[in-house]
Amino acid sequence: MALRGVRVLELSGLAPAPLCGLVLADFGAQVVRVDRFRRAALHADVQGRGKRSLAIDLKRPQGAEALKRLCQAADVLVEPFRPGVMEKLNLGPDVLLKSNPRLIYARLTGFGNSGAYSKMAGHDINYLAVSGILSRLGRKDENPYAPINLLADFAGGGIMCALGIIIALYERTKSGKGQVIDASMVEGAAYLSSFLWKSLNSGLWNRPRGENLLDSGAPFYETYKTSDGKFMAVGALEPQFYQQFINGLGLDSHKLPDQYDFSGWPEMKKRFADLFSKKTQAEWCEIFEHTDACVTPVLSFEGVASHPHNKERGTFLKNDQEEISPRPAPLLSRTPATPSYKRDPFIGEHTEEILLEYGFSNEEITQLITLKVIESNKPKANL
Repeated sequence: MALRGVRVLELSGLAPAPLCGLVLADFGAQVVRVDRFRRAALHADVQGRGKRSLAIDLKRPQGAEALKRLCQAADVLVEPFRPGVMEKLNLGPDVLLKSNPRLIYARLTGFGNSGAYSKMAGHDINYLAVSGILSRLGRKDENPYAPINLLADFAGGGIMCALGIIIALYERTKSGKGQVIDASMVEGAAYLSSFLWKSLNSGLWNRPRGENLLDSGAPFYETYKTSDGKFMAVGALEPQFYQQFINGLGLDSHKLPDQYDFSGWPEMKKRFADLFSKKTQAEWCEIFEHTDACVTPVLSFEGVASHPHNKERGTFLKNDQEEISPRPAPLLSRTPATPSYKRDPFIGEHTEEILLEYGFSNEEITQLITLKVIESNKPKANL
């Protein structure tokens, strides 16, 4: 695997940091999730595939010292706390890079490690708002809305942070030096919107929200409800694809307004919606399958893994607990990801074995357990 041998310490957090660690683990890195000590739940996050868990109390001096020692043998530290938290623990970048100059110290935050909002709490919707993207999301005459928490948390946060780590690891092969990554979800989400900024004067976004080509304004870039309560997605942008779409609906394009006549869009949308409501999703799939009309079914989580295309590609996988999740992407021809099929780790499940691997003696581990600095939660065997 591409990242085989790379040692990663992922300090436990929510959403973006676990995804960052998941990506690294799927592609071969040895990811240790450093969990908070004495948490009530046995499981931390739901993105623990391929990771191991070490439970440690970083607020105790012995716990902070143990993490510092772990970092001396690690390649990457993923840190998801607000600015200043690690410095208070004497675990900031200056300290850890001094003891391990090759360490990649990735700081993943909402607003970044500096700036007026840097120490303020927030969530995906707030980061999208400050990035400017949220102002563009939503239908006509409605409030802006965030698409779950995918854009800032996961795309702008977790994925961008993983990209930064890969870049820093590559640079280290030439310089031999580590560095600090300041991964802000605001800036990551804004960077994802580069296309929007570059196309502001192209005519794509010069109308109010919800009236443009790609934001639910166009009747040929929209979702439509079918007679069985399901949906079809239409993306017939180019004229040749649009014509095949119109043919599939059984309409005559000469009797319709021009495709790019904005004034005709509301009426066309109503007409298309009426037509889609008269057939089931399966019937529409049969009509548009093997065409270039850019019309596809909106698949549910329940049916997406069994769809012929996804099934043939192996787009989803099932672990030993029968839980379905997406297979790692993209596909690499020579060093593909080999995701774990085991269940996610319990908090503290691998505490002792990890510490032994990182050079701690059995006596040191026993002492840390006695002092309640670390926690070991080995699952009991089912007899």
